[in-house]
Amino acid sequence: MTSLSRELVFLILQFLDEEKFKETVHKLEQESGFLFNMKYFEEKALAGEWDEIEKYLSGFIKVDDNRYSMKTFFEIRKQKYLEALDRNDRVKAVDILVNDLKVFSAFNEELFKEITQLLTLDNFRENEQLSKYGDTKSARNIMLVELKKLIEANPLFRDKLVFPSLKASRLRTLINQSLNWQHQLCKNPRPNPDIKTLFTDHTCSPSNGARAPTPVNLPVTAVAKPPSYVPLGVHAGPFQPAPTAANVNALAGWMVNPNPSSSIQPPALVASSMPGPPHQVPVLKHPRAPSNTLGMMDYQNADPEQLMKRLRSSIDEVTYPAPSQQAPSWSLDELPRTVVCTLYQGSTVTSMDFHPSLHSLLAGRLKLTVGCGNGDFSLWEAGLRERLLSKPFKIKDISACSVFFQATIVKDASISVTRVSWSPDGNLLGVAFTKHLIHLYGYHGSNDLRQTLEIDAHVGGVNDLAFSYPNKQLCIVTCGDDKLIKVWDLNGRKLFHFEGHEAPVYSVCPHQKENIQFIFSTSLDGKIKAWLYDNIGSRVDYDAPGQWCTTILYSADGNRLFSCGTSKEGDSFLVEWNESEGALKRTYSGFRKKSNGVVQFDTTKNRILAVGEDNQIKFWDVDNINMVTSIDADGGLPSLPRLRFNKEGNLLAVTTADGGVKVLADTDGMKYLRSIEARSYEASKPQVETKVPGSSMIANINQHINKVERVDRSSPAAPLPIPNGVDSVARGIEKQISLDDIANKSKTSDLTEIVDPGNCRVVTLPETTDPTNKVVRLLYTNSGSGLLALGAKGIQKLWKWSRNDQNPTGKATTTVVPQHWQPPSGLLMTNDVPDNSEEPVPCIALSKNDSYVMSACGGKISLFNMMTFKVMATFMAPPPSSTFLVFHPQDNNIIAIGMEDASIHFYNVRVDEVKHKLKGHQKRITGLAFSTHLNILVSSSADGQLCFWRIDTWDKKKTLPIQLPAGKAPVGDTRVYFHSDQVHLLVCHESQLALYDASKMELIRQWVPQESTTSISSATYSCNSQLVYAAFTDGSIGVFDADSLRLRCRIASSAYQSSSNSQNIYPFVIAAHPQEPNQFAIGMSDGSIKVIEPLEPNGRWGVSASVDNRTTSPSITNNSNSEQHQR
Repeated sequence: MTSLSRELVFLILQFLDEEKFKETVHKLEQESGFLFNMKYFEEKALAGEWDEIEKYLSGFIKVDDNRYSMKTFFEIRKQKYLEALDRNDRVKAVDILVNDLKVFSAFNEELFKEITQLLTLDNFRENEQLSKYGDTKSARNIMLVELKKLIEANPLFRDKLVFPSLKASRLRTLINQSLNWQHQLCKNPRPNPDIKTLFTDHTCSPSNGARAPTPVNLPVTAVAKPPSYVPLGVHAGPFQPAPTAANVNALAGWMVNPNPSSSIQPPALVASSMPGPPHQVPVLKHPRAPSNTLGMMDYQNADPEQLMKRLRSSIDEVTYPAPSQQAPSWSLDELPRTVVCTLYQGSTVTSMDFHPSLHSLLAGRLKLTVGCGNGDFSLWEAGLRERLLSKPFKIKDISACSVFFQATIVKDASISVTRVSWSPDGNLLGVAFTKHLIHLYGYHGSNDLRQTLEIDAHVGGVNDLAFSYPNKQLCIVTCGDDKLIKVWDLNGRKLFHFEGHEAPVYSVCPHQKENIQFIFSTSLDGKIKAWLYDNIGSRVDYDAPGQWCTTILYSADGNRLFSCGTSKEGDSFLVEWNESEGALKRTYSGFRKKSNGVVQFDTTKNRILAVGEDNQIKFWDVDNINMVTSIDADGGLPSLPRLRFNKEGNLLAVTTADGGVKVLADTDGMKYLRSIEARSYEASKPQVETKVPGSSMIANINQHINKVERVDRSSPAAPLPIPNGVDSVARGIEKQISLDDIANKSKTSDLTEIVDPGNCRVVTLPETTDPTNKVVRLLYTNSGSGLLALGAKGIQKLWKWSRNDQNPTGKATTTVVPQHWQPPSGLLMTNDVPDNSEEPVPCIALSKNDSYVMSACGGKISLFNMMTFKVMATFMAPPPSSTFLVFHPQDNNIIAIGMEDASIHFYNVRVDEVKHKLKGHQKRITGLAFSTHLNILVSSSADGQLCFWRIDTWDKKKTLPIQLPAGKAPVGDTRVYFHSDQVHLLVCHESQLALYDASKMELIRQWVPQESTTSISSATYSCNSQLVYAAFTDGSIGVFDADSLRLRCRIASSAYQSSSNSQNIYPFVIAAHPQEPNQFAIGMSDGSIKVIEPLEPNGRWGVSASVDNRTTSPSITNNSNSEQHQR
């Protein structure tokens, strides 16, 4: 069926709906397969009309189309089956089982057997998985929510869920216009013609003398009410001839009339492609060049001016309405204005994109990808405020890159992300960089993101990246500083190469109108061009408002075109385009000041525009040039924040000035986030675990029960409440409004004790045990695929996990033993250790890209190449010796060095010079931590003193002693670690864990071990700052809640090492995986290194495993009655 015939179907659907032919409407929807009426589907589902539902669905999908279709039919038939059982209608249930559900046995036989067994139960709720099944009404509502998610995610419903925007009674209007034209062509037009039929062309019968032509209207009693379909855009312009494919879509007006001032169009643009007998197109008999003003034909036998007057008075023209100054038709509650969480990325955010499958079928999660100015990008589980993974920039194969890129990266290794973009199906993630490259990743769920492709795409920066479907083949579209647009297939082969811009190409916008695929592009000289996939050249050449950086976006329905940009002078523009003419339709107002950069915008729901400007988010209704409202998102936004809506438009991500992202929600978005957190809470409870093989339907039951033992109530350590500091610490991933209540439910009040081997997953690294060389410093590589250990003898060792079938991610894991890695030369990374040195103080720091490591052990600081283990440089020879190292967060060439003489040096590696020295401590420096958010450095010393320094002036703001328990002397190392929010500070001393608010330089909360015989040897935050891991000298390991310092899990030494070897052996240092929040590594006093994870693959510390009342496990104990005494 042609595109125009498809549009005719929509016109008929509108007419039938206005005339109340309801059954006929839905019959045509089903038979044409053009529109899936979700409202009708909901009504039938809630009414339990299962046969009608399946009949309606059959016009769009079949059971075996894909997993979404299969799951859709399964959920319907499962509900139908359960309702029959609930009515005790066994005959009907058996009939459904045999005729409807048996088809799924071919895909999951065990599932079918389990469903069959429900027939043997007096009440199917006896099955634990169905124990929460309520009444029929609530069950149907739950099913409907799941079905809507499946339908929205199913690609077969793409472009079929929303009705196009049409004026009321559009079909009547077109007929009325046709009759007007026919009347104008009458040889003897009568003033009040009598329209008797539509089956033949109208003609006026001859009369005694010609009369002046007058307008004619279709004889209808009244205009029908507006349709109930959701309004989208307006389809304007005359029908185009089928042979000229490029002119079928709305781009035609731009292409054939590139000069907006021209008033002449080719006659071919007027011919209709609608099928019909020749006599139905009388307008082609005597054509003349049409007037561009009306877009219609003028005729030789009529005076043009008179004809224009008659037409203006009689014809319902297809024109755009004047900008409305009224309030928007939607409520402000539809805008995502409430800040629900803040995700701290740690670096300037340059691009964001929500995963397109918002209502994920299997995971029920909300994923946001964030690209940064340091070349890294992260995948966040925004619904749970967890960073799933972080990918540092890494060149996959530099030998395959061009010599231009190799020369560029050697000269300047800095690189930033310019664009992150998900493919429409959410299976691929594209990342573009400021130098030459794009990376393509395959997404396999959760935190499984695997790089599949690296392309040296452009000379210079790659400024934009998008996905498109030319010839129904998924491709990547890129543009760059080399003034080119390129199209690539998923194997990295270049398919198209468009050139014609005279300046670097700033952005691309692939789109499809009807069956025509094209690309809009904008360049830094303000030019807008359009390209078809034919390598012939640009079809459009227009000037964007401001004539500088401009971005183009279509509305969600693809019917309206907007652009937003800034001029070199700092003036910003937000406009809507008339696609058919290539002219501005409206210009939105509300920009108050000149910008120092380029404003960014996004659009959603076919009616909302949002722009980040003036430290605010500004909103417009698409039909109103005046700004509707603006918000500051509780402050902290940069002058020109970047922003991104999710697919549904109920969530909005916006960048913050401190390298983070705030997520805002409307009412629906907040409900959705609550459902995610509630689902996470339910999943964390010790209940029956439902596993869904293949299609997430129902599952076989695989349960475990943990033996609950009572533990001495006084054995866990107790938190010390601090005066005026009893409120929970705000996390770096902030929780606000009522979402806190849900999130807090997931914090079980029980203390989990892991005692026996086999109840947590442990791997011991090879070639580690050396009682004379205990592990004194331990680091994960930033990529998460290796561990770096520094021993007391000054020798560093590296272990790497390889990517293979057992470990497809190549990340550190307990399921695979890593390799003790050395270069082919066999070199060791050996530090300078003076012979006369007393107990040396080791220190180590790793570069962000894992390329080199800096360390010392009483002697000079050595800079090692991580690939060759060669010493690249040595510096800062003692005395005094260095005791702590950390890279400056904003300059990798500057190192902050804590010294034995209590001073702090800032050393520039590039110029081999100490730039600053800070003095304020009395004992050696034991810890350093930067907060770029607060613009401070916190230092700690061996006498328990904390100093707060301004990093712009290097002035000391305050000195605080840690609050020691009674009888404790201020000796031993004090370490400091910033939370990911860069505000809250964890302080670790052998006598305590403490939380500080660094912005106020105040103690909030303190935790002290109850047993006097043990002390804390090391502690650190998990990668998402939600947990604190602490190692103790009695061999145990504690897992704490980061904001309350509540001990949620304790791992005894017997759980990870044999009792015969455990005497006087304890974890000396602990390190957290940079991407897996529930994995940590410990370096032991005997030189061994172990990696430890929860027993379940996706388990969490402090959350019990699933329970099965037929088996017991003495491994995990649960202290449900433990009372933590407060001092």
